[in-house]
Amino acid sequence: MTTKWTTHDIPDLTGKTAVVTGANSGTGFEATQALAKKGARVIMACRSASKGKDALKEIQRKSPDASMELMHLDLANLAAVRGFAETFAAHYDRLDILCNNAGVMALPPRQTADGFEMQFGTNHLGHFALTGLLLPLLLKTPQARVVTMSSNLHRQGVIRFDDLQGQQSYKKWVAYSQSKLANLLFTYELQRKLDIAGASVISVAAHPGYAATNLQYAGPQMSGSTLQLQIMKLGNLVAQSAEMGALPMLYAATAPNVPGGSYFGPGGLMEFWGHPTQVRSNTRSHNREDAARLWLVSEELTGVSYQFGQ
Repeated sequence: MTTKWTTHDIPDLTGKTAVVTGANSGTGFEATQALAKKGARVIMACRSASKGKDALKEIQRKSPDASMELMHLDLANLAAVRGFAETFAAHYDRLDILCNNAGVMALPPRQTADGFEMQFGTNHLGHFALTGLLLPLLLKTPQARVVTMSSNLHRQGVIRFDDLQGQQSYKKWVAYSQSKLANLLFTYELQRKLDIAGASVISVAAHPGYAATNLQYAGPQMSGSTLQLQIMKLGNLVAQSAEMGALPMLYAATAPNVPGGSYFGPGGLMEFWGHPTQVRSNTRSHNREDAARLWLVSEELTGVSYQFGQ
């Protein structure tokens, strides 16, 4: 892998269709912009219509020929996830790249519309449901890719099967780390199932390192903590840009010869900064028993059962 891989190295994507969740800001915005510049038709899957429109206009201002469409997606509402998938399937006959990018981090206790803990429900269950509902189109599209965004904090994560929703004990960073570990367990289990099915789709993961985005601000703002907000702002002063943070996801989504079940992050010190490279997740993320159990629980909770065909 080239140590200085950038968006300039993304191949021509003309004729390809991509979905990016959380496309209105941060790494999602940067990924949308980069994919569209290379000729892909990008569906910006956003919860906020107004923020999505602003982001779309900003990218169009810089790249007038960019092909993009804004669609509503609230990952914290399974009915909205189903609505998005149905609308997408009604208008598109292929899906080359699915970037499961959107997420929330370190929130005070909150629940999704379906009663799930907000971080587990949004970061993992929402994307689990979305990917499963879009799977028929992914399977129809040659060499399609599912890229799921994780985090270095997966290393502190434990899947608490006896308290997935944090009802017995809730700590915001514990819940976040659990959701990011779940993202990796999902990525690897999906690849195993795709291999068994003989599909050409690959499932890969990425993490942005320490990137300056709005993700860090939501938790302190919801908590009303000025001190925590200032700490996050100070931390972002030494973080790499959202543009750099998006590179591992973009590499996973577009670079030639990416192996299924691989994981990409920044190549610098402690994977905090730098250009993308293949990295290793922790041993817990490769626990096949946990992955299989989490898959079954996720199907039960979301009501989405994956259909891999022959």
